[in-house]
Amino acid sequence: MTMFETSIYVTRRNRLKSQVSHGLLLFLGNDEQAMNYADNTYPFRQDSSFLYYFGIQEPKLAAVIDLDENKEILFGDELTIDEIVWMGRQETLQEKGEKSGLSIVRPIKDLYNYLKLAAGKNRNIHYLPPYQPTNQIKLFNLLGIHPLEQRAKASVSFIKAVIAQRAIKSDDEVKQLDLAVNTSVDMHLHAMKMAREGLTELQIANAIQEIAQNGGGKLAYPTILSVHGEILHNHKQLNTLKSGQLVLNDSGAETAMGYAGDLTRTFPVDKHFSTQQKEIYQVVLQAFEKASMMVAPQIRYLDVHLSACAVLFDGLKELGLVRGNTTEAIANGAHTLFFQCGTGHMMGLDVHDMEDLGEQYVGYTDTLRKDTKTFGLKSLRLGKELEPGYVITVEPGIYFIPALFALWKAENKLTEFINYQAVEKYLNFGGVRIEDNYLVTSSGNRRLGKYLAKTVEEVEAIRNS
Repeated sequence: MTMFETSIYVTRRNRLKSQVSHGLLLFLGNDEQAMNYADNTYPFRQDSSFLYYFGIQEPKLAAVIDLDENKEILFGDELTIDEIVWMGRQETLQEKGEKSGLSIVRPIKDLYNYLKLAAGKNRNIHYLPPYQPTNQIKLFNLLGIHPLEQRAKASVSFIKAVIAQRAIKSDDEVKQLDLAVNTSVDMHLHAMKMAREGLTELQIANAIQEIAQNGGGKLAYPTILSVHGEILHNHKQLNTLKSGQLVLNDSGAETAMGYAGDLTRTFPVDKHFSTQQKEIYQVVLQAFEKASMMVAPQIRYLDVHLSACAVLFDGLKELGLVRGNTTEAIANGAHTLFFQCGTGHMMGLDVHDMEDLGEQYVGYTDTLRKDTKTFGLKSLRLGKELEPGYVITVEPGIYFIPALFALWKAENKLTEFINYQAVEKYLNFGGVRIEDNYLVTSSGNRRLGKYLAKTVEEVEAIRNS
């Protein structure tokens, strides 16, 4: 079992205890999830907040930090003899708890009575919003809160305390993130070198998954590798690569300790970009470079996003696809015909770090509320001021989505900005996205991991190697 030093988990929990005044902090670890019958499960992934504070990557666990009685208790069961027969002797739960700095370990059945006794004394029981159905059922059985009400009744003070702590990455965490990005770079280089006409998307995706797993971990998220890059989260890998197409590869590795990398590169199936491909690629690269340079403390990521949008619009204007005043166009959302998502998000133990705790809390503040209605802005996961220790992605793109184009054209939408006749010539283009990962430092930012080719010349050099 791969863990940090015991003192790290003890320090994390002590800091958390200082941020919430009283009551119990309930952590529900994840369970294994069945694929098609109970004993055939998906690969297990521990809940990230449980991992952050306790480090134990085993299913069927829970933990309580009792703030009033100053106790930290791990709830779970030791392996039965039947389980040992099938899986072999492993570290005991008591031994795992000691590595996390926990001395009190109780059977999982004791959790119900512990919480019932606390509730009977009108003590606050704080919990984080559950996302696995099994934990929603557990929470209903433990606290009597219906699954439909659990998110609304989750402890806001607990959520905010966890986010404030997990958002600032320690040096140990940054080392893990560098490692994750390094493996991710290897995945992308292999894809760039391997791709050729006649190969399938699936063959390339399988090859880079092997690299992720050989790196000691696994994929941080399902790979997006497609010649249809205009589909933003295209997890299908059904196509055969053909001359004239672009390949968009959005993939990343997760370390054995759960830290994620998240990179995107776009490259031609051929050895060189076509003129049209190169022109669009250069526009995205300019937006990427602008956004990356802006990443620094006290800069709102919303402003980074809007600046990237302006660069994209100006570039498309030079190509004759759009027209008009850029500031006006961005204010009216004209750019979202081509760029529908956000420029980036937080990253750490989750590739979209802490997204289960709520984007309003993770990416925004009480004074900067997330725009949940405006097309484009509603998909921006991060808008608040950046702080030293944040780890974020920068990933602008241009996507030509035929269905969206047809809808806007039928509505004569924003015709003062959109040259529909010119855009129509790009409907078979696909999409381009470029993405790197950054640590916000006291003076600006540092790109995580090894450098990965991103200029037209660098990508073509790899394609011709």
